[in-house]
Amino acid sequence: MNALLQISDLRLHYPRVGLRATPPEVLRGITLEIAPGETLGLVGESGSGKTTLGRAVLGLAEPSSGTILFDGNDITHLSAKRRRPLAKDIQVIFQDPYSSLNPAMQIADILAEPLIAQGTTAADARGSVRSLLDKVGLPADAARRYPREFSGGQRQRVAIARSLALKPRLIVCDEPVSALDLTTQARVLRLLVDIQRETGVAYLFITHDLQVVRHISHRVAVMYQGELVETGSAADVTSSPQNEYTRSLLLASPTADPDRQRERRELRNALRANTTELVAQSR
Repeated sequence: MNALLQISDLRLHYPRVGLRATPPEVLRGITLEIAPGETLGLVGESGSGKTTLGRAVLGLAEPSSGTILFDGNDITHLSAKRRRPLAKDIQVIFQDPYSSLNPAMQIADILAEPLIAQGTTAADARGSVRSLLDKVGLPADAARRYPREFSGGQRQRVAIARSLALKPRLIVCDEPVSALDLTTQARVLRLLVDIQRETGVAYLFITHDLQVVRHISHRVAVMYQGELVETGSAADVTSSPQNEYTRSLLLASPTADPDRQRERRELRNALRANTTELVAQSR
């Protein structure tokens, strides 16, 4: 099966203030692909470059070199005008379900907005709202309410419904459950899995939590300081990781035993120090 999204040797620099300043390289030769209907979990700590990679796919960050192909077409450096039609195929779910929704708009208008922007009549767009709400498990009367009237989990369901409005083929999920409690996280993850089974949409699922990607991803890619350090099936990477940095991410998961937690923290710190040294030697 041909890849839906194919990223090859992608590099990205952010400008730094000062004439003599060397621009930092945020992405360092990233190569990965996502098949239709697949979930790729992209994992790493804050500053690893994972969100920047998602922004590059969305056209929100300009790569310095390399290519991003979507369904075989080069979308690396599209202008805003040329990229607009691509919104039908590539959507995003952001981390904060409140700030990503306009608080002054009713849910019906939030869900109808992307449809109208793509040329659907207002009447037809509003007719699709009930179906979208039903798909994410919200009642029809939610259409006339405002984001502030919902819980965090319900707001994220609205954000998911909006991302599904145009029937995309790929959704970039940028930390979509990190702001939610554990029970709500599980419900939202199950919803994403069910939607994928129903629609065949692919996910680039960005997170810092290996425990989360274990339950939703087919494959996992681990990023550290702008580089991919390990890729493989979700089962292999989350149960028997080969890279020391990946092991340190697993050790970051909390445990109720304070003595065990202290041992895990000490081992994690040692693994991270060794990873940093190895990466520095390789450059």
